Amino acid sequence: MNAAALSALHPSVAVPRYDRGAVRAGIVHVGVGAFHRAHQAMYLDRLMNEGKALEWGICGVGVLPGDRRMRDALVAQDFLYTLVEKGPDGSQDARVIGSIVDYLLAPDDPEAVIERMASEETRIVSLTVTEGGYNFNAVTGEFQADAPGVVHDLEPGATPTTTFGLVVEALVRRRQRGLPPFTVLSCDNIQGNGDAARRSFSAFARLRGEKSGDEELGDWVEREVRFPNGMVDRITPVTTDEDRAGIAESFGVEDRWPVVCEPFCQWVLEDRFALGRPPFEDAGVQVVADVEPYELMKLRLLNASHQALCYFGYLAGYRLVHEVCQDQEFADFLLAYMDREATPTLLPVAGIDLRAYKRELIERFANPQVRDTVARLCAESSDRIPKWLLPVIRHNLDHGGDIELSVAIVASWARYAEGVDEQGEPIEVVDPLRDTLVPIARGQRDDPLAFIRNRQLFGDLVDDERFASTYRRHLASLHEHGARATLHGIVERTKARSAT
Repeated sequence: MNAAALSALHPSVAVPRYDRGAVRAGIVHVGVGAFHRAHQAMYLDRLMNEGKALEWGICGVGVLPGDRRMRDALVAQDFLYTLVEKGPDGSQDARVIGSIVDYLLAPDDPEAVIERMASEETRIVSLTVTEGGYNFNAVTGEFQADAPGVVHDLEPGATPTTTFGLVVEALVRRRQRGLPPFTVLSCDNIQGNGDAARRSFSAFARLRGEKSGDEELGDWVEREVRFPNGMVDRITPVTTDEDRAGIAESFGVEDRWPVVCEPFCQWVLEDRFALGRPPFEDAGVQVVADVEPYELMKLRLLNASHQALCYFGYLAGYRLVHEVCQDQEFADFLLAYMDREATPTLLPVAGIDLRAYKRELIERFANPQVRDTVARLCAESSDRIPKWLLPVIRHNLDHGGDIELSVAIVASWARYAEGVDEQGEPIEVVDPLRDTLVPIARGQRDDPLAFIRNRQLFGDLVDDERFASTYRRHLASLHEHGARATLHGIVERTKARSAT
């Protein structure tokens, strides 16, 4: 896979129809992973194939040392890669994406990254830095000024190492040069992602201003920089060697880092850009005045349902997501959670048939071609559960709603976090708080509320008797009867309540 090979690819593989030499990088994107390449980069490539948005090419940026692999793979391929959509019927659609035209690795040359952002040509800096990348305490919402990278970047004269340090330094230089600030566009799966980005970057800027004597910096970032909200949706599993081999066999493409995903794709975006934007609506993006109803729908139905299936599914012996959702009892559990507990917390969503949307989610999860792993959904739980599921529980506690299934999901996470499955085999718990959570979870057979006493994650939920007693009951069942029997009992009780 490279520019010279495009003309020799099989006709079934769509290739860029535009002159990539004419594409200019108007967007700098931090965090070039599989999702960005299946989503934002794909939408821009779609526009470019229509002869539009050629001034909105992407310069990727890696902030972590581990991003070197992505940089090397893309550089070797002239920044091209294959995107393969896999339908549930076994169909595959392959296309080469050409909207990324450069890639910079901040650990190697932070100055180059800062100057690229600070240049007049850059009008948007976009982000996929994960839910935890905004550096907020999950309960208090406070920016964590004591994070090691932040502490380093706030030292006078320090070379920036974090996304905050790099972006704010670029904004400072634009301000000094009389250039208007670029728009910061978060593309992460968190509610109010633009608002979260604003709080995060303005908090860092305020701290930096205090250190440097520029007392207005934080207020300037908060006031002058645009941070549009957006909802993003496309199931995109981690690329495997099996994917690479399958793409080579099916399409004759030797790609170091292709992307596989489902056919479904959605982007709902708030129209708040300071220096213009691509005509996203021409590529199928829903550009709206208020993203919040769509965000809540996606985060509390799709994302929280991922958490609902992954821990129970793993403990029951499943390793692939589609296997879980092809099990009718798990499908019943997910639909019951969405119908009874998540849906009552949502705002009206214009143009969406929620009943159809929820059933489509189960069909998407059950797509056997995507081969998404249960382990991927189990990772980074401490960043995900507080943002996606706990708001559902809090809303229903405040309004007298059902919490049975939501709390069972929390209990399944706590059981999974013990790091040992029901056959006594080790579980690799992947979480930024692993060293704290696993020891607590392993002590919960003697102290059943130990896990939810972690106020950093759960706040005061442990003090609510209805939550605590429901949690204790589910955790005891997971220990005594196992995940499968516990899930069966919950589903049967839910059906009985629905029938009365």
